[in-house]
Amino acid sequence: LSLYSSPARETKYVENPKTELEEGVSRLRHVMEPYTAWCQLGLGFVFSDLELTGSSKVKADSSLCSGFFSEGYEFLQKPPAGFYPRFGVISFAGIIGLFLARGSKIKKLVYPVALMGMGTSMYYPQQAVAIAKVAGTQLYDWSLQGYIAVEALWKD
Repeated sequence: LSLYSSPARETKYVENPKTELEEGVSRLRHVMEPYTAWCQLGLGFVFSDLELTGSSKVKADSSLCSGFFSEGYEFLQKPPAGFYPRFGVISFAGIIGLFLARGSKIKKLVYPVALMGMGTSMYYPQQAVAIAKVAGTQLYDWSLQGYIAVEALWKD
């Protein structure tokens, strides 16, 4: 037996197989990679506008808020009269729709949207009429296209 050599150990590295969850997350990350890169690029632009003050606090430039969120921020600061009660009624209608839609996934989609639509049309009738006209013409066009497609299949 030599003091300076050690016996050769036969070791193998065995990688654990990936689970379905890990594979799904991996696929999702690869699909979302362009969007996350875009967001990181946007955040880099936003953070380049930040400046460091002497007291080690981050101070944001006023143009930061004026870019993306200024209109929504101003609207919530000075809402029109009766905005919050209307918002409450429309939201409550959606919650009632979720409560009534127990069971089916389709019901969970249709009931809240329908009840919120009815609540919204109660407060905004002119906009509801305009949306209904556009939706009616779209439905008519889609049904006409479907009829033409079925007729073409039937004739062939």
